[in-house]
Amino acid sequence: MALINPDQRGSVEQLWLQFFSDPLQWWDNRLGKRNPQHPDFKHKCNKQVLWVHSWSTPLWVRAKLATVTTSVVTKSGQETATEQLWHQFFSDPSQWWDHRFEKINARYPDFKHKKTQEALWIDGISTPKWVYPDLGALTPGRVQESLFSWNVRIAKSVKDERYKTSLDYFRHMQREGVLPDSFSFIWAIKACTGLRCLQEGRLIHANVIESGSEGDSFVGSSLIDMYVKCESIDDAWEVFNRLPTHHVVSWNAMILGFVKSRNCKNALELFHKMGCEKVELDGVTFVGVLNACAGMLALEEGRCIHAQISEKGWESDIFVGNALIDMYSKCGSIEEAWRAFSIMPTHDLVSWNTMIMAFTNGEQWEKALELLQQMKREQVVPDKLTFILILKACSVLMVLKEARRVHAQVSQCHCESDVFIGSCLVGMYAKCGSIEDAYRIFNDMTTLDVVSWNTMIMGYVKLGQGEKALVLFDQMQRESTLPDTTTFLGILNACSSILAVEEGRHIHAQMIRSGFKYDVCVGNCLVNMYAKCGSIEDACRVFNDMPTHNTVSWNCMIHGYEKFGQSEEALLAFRLMQREQMVPDPITFVGVLSACASTASFEEGRSIHGQIVQSGLQSDIVLGNCLINMYAKCGSVEYARRAFNSMQTRNLISWTTMLGGYALHGLGKEALRLFEQMHQELCWMDATTYICLLSACSHSGLVDEGSYYIESVNGVYGITASTEFYSCVVDLFGRAGLLDEAEHMIRKMSCEPTFSVWMALLGACRIHNNVEMGERVARQVINCYPENASGYVSISNIYAAAGMWDCSPKLQQMRMERHLH
Repeated sequence: MALINPDQRGSVEQLWLQFFSDPLQWWDNRLGKRNPQHPDFKHKCNKQVLWVHSWSTPLWVRAKLATVTTSVVTKSGQETATEQLWHQFFSDPSQWWDHRFEKINARYPDFKHKKTQEALWIDGISTPKWVYPDLGALTPGRVQESLFSWNVRIAKSVKDERYKTSLDYFRHMQREGVLPDSFSFIWAIKACTGLRCLQEGRLIHANVIESGSEGDSFVGSSLIDMYVKCESIDDAWEVFNRLPTHHVVSWNAMILGFVKSRNCKNALELFHKMGCEKVELDGVTFVGVLNACAGMLALEEGRCIHAQISEKGWESDIFVGNALIDMYSKCGSIEEAWRAFSIMPTHDLVSWNTMIMAFTNGEQWEKALELLQQMKREQVVPDKLTFILILKACSVLMVLKEARRVHAQVSQCHCESDVFIGSCLVGMYAKCGSIEDAYRIFNDMTTLDVVSWNTMIMGYVKLGQGEKALVLFDQMQRESTLPDTTTFLGILNACSSILAVEEGRHIHAQMIRSGFKYDVCVGNCLVNMYAKCGSIEDACRVFNDMPTHNTVSWNCMIHGYEKFGQSEEALLAFRLMQREQMVPDPITFVGVLSACASTASFEEGRSIHGQIVQSGLQSDIVLGNCLINMYAKCGSVEYARRAFNSMQTRNLISWTTMLGGYALHGLGKEALRLFEQMHQELCWMDATTYICLLSACSHSGLVDEGSYYIESVNGVYGITASTEFYSCVVDLFGRAGLLDEAEHMIRKMSCEPTFSVWMALLGACRIHNNVEMGERVARQVINCYPENASGYVSISNIYAAAGMWDCSPKLQQMRMERHLH
């Protein structure tokens, strides 16, 4: 270490003595020091300097300095200039910009002179203390805020979605005489976009034109976006065309605008124009044009754009990838959507949801469920949309076990409290057949909206619990939830299912009292309810009061007439329907063919058959079965067989209906041949098929053949014999005069013989004049069914046919005593 020079120490001490003799001759730089090398004191004339913490400073100096007041030592020239600047500020604050509101950090000035650009800091080291009270007393608005300050305020308000406040700032800025720039206009236009305020947007557009900023691409793009979102696509197009030069941002804004307004064709044309003008495409461009392809279902165009995306290296962009999945999905190419999803390097939640939606739209429900499990393996947390899609898949597949697993995930993600998710859970459990789980979820929901009530009501209706649906409807009204169209559709269907016509009338009256303007769907539901409940007059009244009818309206009337035996009226309704040029559907034809069968209207049936062929519905298997039935009941087995042979596909009902036709006409051998053919082609049948076969054997007297099939019913075909089956067996033996075999068959029945079984045997006794067995069977019928007059009538006829006239009056007396007519 170098030794201290005593002479040097002495000169420093002399300098300090000079300082303390007259401190006013020195500048005090202590408060403004930038670094230790800068002196603490500097002589005003000879520029001599002193450091308080220097190694050469005598020890007594620091103690002495403490006794010197701050005011004794004059501040440095730099600080004096600062004080003078503050005096200048307070003399005319209007000459300064106020930057206090948009300060980014402490180094940014609080005030800045408009011309000289001199700056002042309120919390600066050199700021005099007298400044603070003077600033507090300064009248608000005396210092004008800069354009930058206003822009920061406007932009921040827009980002915070306080759009009205943002526009207030913009207008205030203009009143203060501050001219807006492009940045101001962009944020003000965004505020109008947020408010969807077209009128205010047009006023700002006028300001843009006055300021000459209309040629700015970014301002123009903002205007285009504003006009598009305010649903004024023509104004957007006009702005686009007036731009002197088009930046990719303005192209993108216009393409997205066309897509949003469903002018997808114009969006594609604009995209091709971009290519002709060699505009550099970006990810937003591709997202917009892919959305246009999706809107137009333009798969080939989408594939071409996909090729461009791959060529330009945008395939790895997550937004472009999501748009590709969506486009392929909406165009029906689920495989290409999956391929686009698979090659994406990363996936966000939108990617997963879009792919799941693609699977659900393509009805590939199992794959949607598999994708949810893949999400779980990759630790991706689903959102509400994910669960809504997956719950729909569980509902369609009716997989209760999987549904409960998904429900557990919903609970883990704390989405169960969402009212829409809750409604989806209720609907899912109802469709999976677990109405108890559905009601438990419904009952646990903290908030119920009309959708929740509707879902629960519909669940009860679909599971045939109409009474509970009506109870829930009453509870819904007690809780002051207003029913909507879906509610009335559900509750009217509930009334139809349990034939509750009085409740249906009350609901109809409530709709009228409340002024509910029901549409054609609710009108159809009312007609259907009244028709199914047997109140055809009410159904006609509602139908006639409806302002418009559709095919469903006419179907309800036709089926209502046909169900209650008014087949002529059903056919008349069909003719009126055609007169109104309403196009019949398969359900219409089912109703009118049934009416033709009931009235044996062969020619009308043939005419309707011709209309079915003209409508291109001849391949409909249900209509084919109805045609067989209609022709058979109209007496033409030949036409019934033609209809049967012309069917491209047949089900069990087709074969059984044809067998029934042969049975009706006593064509037993043809029925047997058809049965054997059926056995070879279908390899299975049900009890109804056997009943038709035995009926055919019975009407044709084919006892041996019938007996063979009776013996093989359990062993060969594995069918459990029903009481109706036994009635046919008894009828087969009874018609052939084998009454003992018939009675023996009844005695060995595995179930209790029904009234129809005994009456079949009693009828055979009457045909073959077997009085002894007739009396025995009649006694069984009268004992088991004493309130039914049929047993008395049959035995009375047996006595009369056998000439036993003395017995017949006694039976008549017994009937009168029991008040049977």
